[in-house]
Amino acid sequence: MKIKKNDIILVMSGKDKGKKGKVIKVFPETSKIVVENINLVKKHVRAKKQGEKGQVVAITKAFHASKVKLVCPKCGQAARIGYKIMESGKFRICKKCKEEI
Repeated sequence: MKIKKNDIILVMSGKDKGKKGKVIKVFPETSKIVVENINLVKKHVRAKKQGEKGQVVAITKAFHASKVKLVCPKCGQAARIGYKIMESGKFRICKKCKEEI
């Protein structure tokens, strides 16, 4: 999976199209990610104790990683990600500016 935790991404499709956010959590086995303040869903929470009121809470849900592009920290544009393999390891590179991320 090319997207990692703490990356800045741009949403390309869905109800939050055009929004930028920071990746909080990554689920590589299902190719899903959780991004702060994106894909907010309201959840009704039942009261736990007597006399306490129930409430509606907004939570962020996971969505598929194919709906986002990584924002390159060097050029600041949303770009596809490639890999550069060297003796010292494998590095992610921006396909637009060819810089290492």
